[in-house]
Amino acid sequence: MRIISGKHKSKRLTAPKKLPVRPTTDMAKEALFNIINNLYYFSQVSVLDLFSGTGNISYEFGSRGTEEITAVDKHYACAKFIENTAAELDLPISVIKSDVFLFLEKSSQSYDIIFADPPYDFSTEQFSKIVDLAFDNSLIAPDGVLIIEHSKHTSLESHPNFSYDKRYGGSVFSFFENEVAENDDDITEMRIV
Repeated sequence: MRIISGKHKSKRLTAPKKLPVRPTTDMAKEALFNIINNLYYFSQVSVLDLFSGTGNISYEFGSRGTEEITAVDKHYACAKFIENTAAELDLPISVIKSDVFLFLEKSSQSYDIIFADPPYDFSTEQFSKIVDLAFDNSLIAPDGVLIIEHSKHTSLESHPNFSYDKRYGGSVFSFFENEVAENDDDITEMRIV
């Protein structure tokens, strides 16, 4: 695994082989961060990294200057690896060892960017539950985004908060945003005097 950009650009990290993970490929990660770079200033966002695995996404945000990163994974060895790597690289990552669904149910903090990389074999209902919990519990800032990485064989387009997706090889990033309420009463007529 390699950090693509920022203060640790090109830094290679080797995770223990026993970790139950499927890291985001460098090609997909680079494409994802190009999109995010066009939407936000990395130094001004708070990030929640769900199913964080090796911490690949968290390190990328930290290397690019994000000061508030929370990584959540239920696997002890994953959480420990992220904690140790964050300390070694001096990155501001808070690691929480927890089941993601329990975390989403109990958390009250909102984030600008939530990234989730759950197992590809999740059911559509499990993917939808992540989205529902994030929006129902106001975990996403008003101008924030939830990004879910999933297989090209899964479609999440039917969710009301779905915005768009980007495909890279066998991986897809689906983007979800707060719904914009359209209200005709807000339209004011222009009068010529």
